[in-house]
Amino acid sequence: MPELRGIVTGSGRLLALALLAAVLAAGARAAAGGPAEPPGNAARGQALITRLGCGSCHVIPGIEDADGMVGPPLDHIASRGYLAGMLRNTPDNMVTWLRHPQQIVPGNAMPDLGLSEADGRDIAAYLEALK
Repeated sequence: MPELRGIVTGSGRLLALALLAAVLAAGARAAAGGPAEPPGNAARGQALITRLGCGSCHVIPGIEDADGMVGPPLDHIASRGYLAGMLRNTPDNMVTWLRHPQQIVPGNAMPDLGLSEADGRDIAAYLEALK
């Protein structure tokens, strides 16, 4: 894939290709009307957002002291068409972005936080409610 050349090298390229395959598979499932991944726990997601300090970079409705100005405000995030300007805004893509932002857009301000799949789904469930 020429668009990945120069962005990711070595084992990072393999991870980027695996992530791209997962994103494409999720999109294919959604387009085919296939079952979505099980939703996460929004209440747990809200607690994780608070504990991880996401509000130090983002304005996030429902999160106390979430008034950061580094990243975009997350109000209405569920209604936006794209994540990071390049991923269709789907629940699976949100989880992928939350878990691996540096592999999606290397060098961006969003840090890799070491989130588990369950943590990503829980945070995505909370953000999905922000329509």
